[in-house]
Parts: sequence; structure tokens; C-alpha cells
Amino acid sequence: MSPLQLGQFPAPVHTIAHISDTHLLSGGRPLYGLLDTEATLGHALDQLEASGRRPQAIVVTGDLADLGEPDAYRRLRAIVDPAAERMGARLIWVMGNHDEREPFSELMLDQAPSGAPQDAVYDVDGLRIIALDSSVPGYHHGELSDAQLDWLRDVLSEPAPHGTLLALHHPPIPSPVELMAILELQEQHRLADAIRGSDVRGILGGHLHYATHSMFAGVPVSVASATCYSLDPGAPVDSLRGVDGGRSINLVQLYEDRVVHTIVPVGDLARVAGFDDVVVARLAEMTPAERIEAFSNKRSTFNAAEVRSSGSAPGIG
Repeated sequence: MSPLQLGQFPAPVHTIAHISDTHLLSGGRPLYGLLDTEATLGHALDQLEASGRRPQAIVVTGDLADLGEPDAYRRLRAIVDPAAERMGARLIWVMGNHDEREPFSELMLDQAPSGAPQDAVYDVDGLRIIALDSSVPGYHHGELSDAQLDWLRDVLSEPAPHGTLLALHHPPIPSPVELMAILELQEQHRLADAIRGSDVRGILGGHLHYATHSMFAGVPVSVASATCYSLDPGAPVDSLRGVDGGRSINLVQLYEDRVVHTIVPVGDLARVAGFDDVVVARLAEMTPAERIEAFSNKRSTFNAAEVRSSGSAPGIG
């Protein structure tokens, strides 16, 4: 499907799908005995594919398997690999605190089992994506060693043609869910020193189980929610509450001069308004001035005619 260009911006140079915290269990067991994590992940991928978007890469920022079980990793790949292949997307896996390095390196990266940090660099059509392993074996908080930061500085010493995205599980931002502060990335200033002044255009993270955004060392940070369940930032401040809802993935669209992060809800949501592809096709055939009159002018008869035929509400947006 060719990208539509109905406004003043060109098509993005790169489109990346950002998914996080799938938390699969071996044997397809439900998480907490309640949540079908395979079904919700599959639903997210089905929605992405049905949208007609074709991301150049799918980045999954950690907690792939809830207990680091080998069968959970195999089941994850059985779900994600075919979808990525159909969409023509490269898969980029990132370690999380629930993952275990040995089965991760063997089953997700197709390498020899290794207990070393699972850091890697990927070239996606001139966009460099760095997977940085912030996990600490045996713990849930995040850390980066001196050796990892030295490696990162070395990688970043030469700019990439379209810049760099840094993907790690523990995002370097504060959280309104105060208990998550115990599990945050430690000594974040050291990472800031390593990337400041580099070509890093964005930082992708997970771990928090809700979508959020911030800045770090002058770089935008985007955290994707989870496909398994979300944490409720509106819960009482002295609590931690996971809920069966709020699932989403992110679209990361990179232009020459900016990066746009968009939250995509996951689930069967009831449509209450909108326009179909026939309307969009008609708009695409118009000149920019005609589109403004047809779709923006409050007195236009275009919207009213489409409302009568499609049952959609006028004034979308």
C-alpha cells in the first residue's frame, strides 16, 4: 500500500513498530493464570499488518518471556517471525529484566548461549538501531557497565547516514508510579554522558507497562506500553496496580528533521465515527485547496453527504 500524502509533510523516511513487554510463558500458560499473552500479542501484530503499514523493523524492548523459559522464546518467535516476514520487517530483540541471557542469545539471536550483555547494532536502510542490554542477572533493576558504555561510545563515534535509535528495556526517565523507581536504570547520568552530542535521535524503552514520553540528554524518550497488561499510573500513589487493559504498541516514524511517536491501542474497539477508504480516495484525488474546502470548511456539504451514506460523524479531528 503506497503512503498517502494529504498534507504538507512527505512520507517518513523510516517507519518502525515498537512493541514491548510480551511476557510469554512456556506451554502457552496464561500470565497470572488469567492473561492470554500470546493472543494479545497476536492481535497487536494482526492490527499492524491489517493497517497496511509496512515497517522496516519491529523493535521489541524486552521482557519477552516472563520467566526466561526456552519454550516461551520459541513460542514468541513462532508468533512474531511469520508476521514480520509478511510485512518485510527486520526483527530487533532487546533484553529485559524478566529475560535470561543464555536462552535469549541462543533462541532469539541464533547465537551460542552467552551470559554476556546482549548488545547489538543493526543497520536498517541507513538508520542505526542499537539494542542495549540494561538487564542485571538475578535482579529487576537496570544497570550499564563501564565496558558497555565504552562500547556504546565507540559505536556512536561515527555517525550513521540517518542517525541512531537507542533501544533498551529500562527507560532513563522518572515514573509517576513510585514503586517503579526502585527498579529504574541506575546512574543514568553515565548513559547521558555517553550519548550527549552523538547522532542518537530517539530512545525506545519498555519496562513501565504504560506509554509515556520524556527527554534525556537532549534526546526524546518514548516508552511503549505492554501487550500483556498495563500498569495504572492513576492508581493510588502508594500502590502498584496492573490492569487487564490499556495495551498498545507504538509507531515510530522518522523524517529528515524529526521523529514522531504514535500510540496505537490494541484491542477490539467499537467504532463510533470515521470515514472509509472510498472517502479517502476521493480526497486524495483533489488538489490541496479542494481538500481544505471539502474536509476543513465547516459549511462544506462533503461531510454531510458522507455522514448520510456511511453513518459517520462530521468534523473528525
